[in-house]
Amino acid sequence: MSEISIFHNPRCSKSRQTLALLEQQNIQPEIIEYLKIPPTVPQLNDIITMLNIEPRALLRKGEALYKELDLADLSLSNEQLIDIMCRNPKLIERPIVISNGKAKIGRPPESVLDIL
Repeated sequence: MSEISIFHNPRCSKSRQTLALLEQQNIQPEIIEYLKIPPTVPQLNDIITMLNIEPRALLRKGEALYKELDLADLSLSNEQLIDIMCRNPKLIERPIVISNGKAKIGRPPESVLDIL
């Protein structure tokens, strides 16, 4: 069985629910508290590729920081958005589960079961 990891925020209810769901499946994932140790630009690029989404889709648009940094500005490049997320990991949607070279956002938590 390959390594399974979760980009986790313990203060987020969806993140806690997703972690609990994995544990119910007898999976002890590597827990990455990405607010303490943010992903690097290459790591976030890999995650976005595994999610098969555009960087903008990974942004938490409800965060005050999203508005403060004017991230709705469509002239921002993917590279700029990724750099901003790495410097401000609070803006990254969560939780993200990675398994077998695939990734899924745990919203709803059950959606991650598709990649296990």
